[in-house]
Amino acid sequence: MPMALEVGDVVELKKQHPCGSNNFEIVRTGADFRIKCLGCEKQIWLSRSELEKRIRKVVKEEG
Repeated sequence: MPMALEVGDVVELKKQHPCGSNNFEIVRTGADFRIKCLGCEKQIWLSRSELEKRIRKVVKEEG
């Protein structure tokens, strides 16, 4: 069952970004997701299936 991820949610990924942070904010949802690193603010595009595999936990849900 797919996760209910929404714009504004903060997720912790299994592997950290090269800047050292592993927390990302979801900027865009759909078949492809755009996530923003909360350490250096770089934005990354990932497919839904790839993002769901990489998520360790949802840190903060919007709302």
